[in-house]
Amino acid sequence: MKTFRGTYTVMVTPFTTGGEVDVAALRAFVDWQIAQGIHGLIPLGSTGEFLSLDDDEKALVAEIVIRQAAGRVPVLIGTGAEDTREVVRLSRRAEKLGADGVMIIPPFYSTPTDDELVHHYKTVADAISLPIMIYNNPATANVDLKPQLVARIAEIENCLYIKESTLEVTRVRDIIRLCGDRMTVFGGILGFESFVEGARGWVAVASNVVPSEMARIFSLVADEGAIKEARELYLKYLPVIEFVGGQAYVAGSKALLGHMGFSVGNPRPPRLQLPAAQDAAARALVKTFDLAWRGAPIAAA
Repeated sequence: MKTFRGTYTVMVTPFTTGGEVDVAALRAFVDWQIAQGIHGLIPLGSTGEFLSLDDDEKALVAEIVIRQAAGRVPVLIGTGAEDTREVVRLSRRAEKLGADGVMIIPPFYSTPTDDELVHHYKTVADAISLPIMIYNNPATANVDLKPQLVARIAEIENCLYIKESTLEVTRVRDIIRLCGDRMTVFGGILGFESFVEGARGWVAVASNVVPSEMARIFSLVADEGAIKEARELYLKYLPVIEFVGGQAYVAGSKALLGHMGFSVGNPRPPRLQLPAAQDAAARALVKTFDLAWRGAPIAAA
């Protein structure tokens, strides 16, 4: 079982102009991310528009990313769903495809109780041998995995990681304090701040656009103890991080990549591409930071 640490990109899903999954672009994107030094990849998360993909498309994206990464970096597959049975099915499929782990957001409509959430994660954990990263994002999931509940979930043998996506960085501290080495924390919204509090990774949106820089922030803190240098790099790229925060996380990431010269298509409805003013801001950011697609040309699918 692999150990996960570092900056992991929660990947966009590229679409063709016709709106289908762009397999060639997805392969090229995986290669570019790895060449840029990213520590891990997570397709089919929120930024990957997993709720807007049908089952065949989810299987296709998972298979392509796993095969293209070819063991060079860990790949965790997003397998969240409202029905526990469906999460089990998706997680088993991810394991069969060769995933290194799964990331599972809680059921996001039924507002389950703490006992129901523990049962949900234990049912999935009992069905697979992969490590599970639970995903706390109360702004979108309608569920808040507070540190005390996380400590209960940490008692489940292979629930080993959490993506903590709130603006309360003290939760990183409290999860580590309550769980010890039974639960490894990855920051979600907050990267640098989470590292300082002891997080061992970051599931980042901005690394879709600037993977090497987001990976470097982690390495500076965790591997070199260079907190001042890490903070300076973090503040330098904060405009990019903030641009892909909030509701623009999908459209903003895709717009930036497009202006860099790597077309990943538009978001699927109900999401829309950025309005003109925000798109102009994206273009300005690309120019300010001299961002450009420097990967290999995209081969035909």
